[in-house]
Amino acid sequence: MSWFDSPLSRRRLATGHGLAAMLLLSGCFQPLYGTLDGHLREELQAIAVEPIPDRLGHYLGNELIFAFNGTGSQVTPKYRLLVTVLEHVQTPLVDTFAGRASAATVTVDANFQLFSINGGAVVVKGTAISAASYDRSAQRFANTRAARDAEIRNAKTLADQIRTRISAALAIRP
Repeated sequence: MSWFDSPLSRRRLATGHGLAAMLLLSGCFQPLYGTLDGHLREELQAIAVEPIPDRLGHYLGNELIFAFNGTGSQVTPKYRLLVTVLEHVQTPLVDTFAGRASAATVTVDANFQLFSINGGAVVVKGTAISAASYDRSAQRFANTRAARDAEIRNAKTLADQIRTRISAALAIRP
């Protein structure tokens, strides 16, 4: 029995080939949450976010502006992002003794469309959905603040979803 015929040597040889293949292919992939290359970063910075109405729209618009161009630099826009939001509040838990809701869930649907400024054609469109819950109490102002915090959490989640989808669409665009 030679060295190549033993099961241990075959396993070592296969592991070595797998490791070599991984090292050769490691330069072909870009991590999803890593730093962006120059072209995609410039494309994202060139997105102008249209004003979104209401308080939730204000939070979402600020999060999107920061997500696309966190540098604060002024860039000539190539794209225009139009976002419409629809917010629902549900109270799934009700205290039977007091007859009041003890928790609430704020659900937001955000429909977005990215238009090219030159031709006006839709580059990407979609819907992002987020839900955040909060506890309610007998204090009215605490409930108001908790609902606002849920809106802020939803805005951050929606901005991340929209940025990820737009980044993926722009990365494969010629």
